[in-house]
Amino acid sequence: MLQRIFRYPIVLLALAAAFSGQLCGVMAGGSGPAGQAAPANDANKANFPDPTHIPFVLPENIPWEGQPGREQHYNVMGDPSKPGPYVRILKWWPGNFSKAHFHAKQRYIAVLSGTWWVSSSTHYDPDKTYPLPAGTLAQDNANTVHWDGAKAGGEAVVLEISGDGPAQNINVDENGKPIGKTY
Repeated sequence: MLQRIFRYPIVLLALAAAFSGQLCGVMAGGSGPAGQAAPANDANKANFPDPTHIPFVLPENIPWEGQPGREQHYNVMGDPSKPGPYVRILKWWPGNFSKAHFHAKQRYIAVLSGTWWVSSSTHYDPDKTYPLPAGTLAQDNANTVHWDGAKAGGEAVVLEISGDGPAQNINVDENGKPIGKTY
């Protein structure tokens, strides 16, 4: 099982790097350094890579969608609301959590930065969550209830979530019964 957890996000990241038009679109759109010289104040500008070889987007230039200060996301590859593989980066800001929900399909998560607080209970209580630090690999097993986020007074958490879409959140009540769907 651990091999599946480790392998799946890596395979999707390789696919994202090799085939994603979205990253190249960000780069071509001027949000990233493609076609640009290194900043004048960059001490390493002599080592600036050719952006046609290694396109990249620095953290401060990621075109996040969503509500700043709450939850934001960026689709690296694919779209979780559509059929097919996807890789999404999700940022939970401090004090924000999802509600109890499940997914019909398996999802794989890597904690990129911060501490991700999780629960498998149907009862919402951020004080009864478990911390998963940066570097942790996890999975949301299909059709199992969970919820997660970033604790108030803490730091933002950034996750890489990969899976096969469509990947709806199916919200549940405190008895675990479905009450609605979101992405």
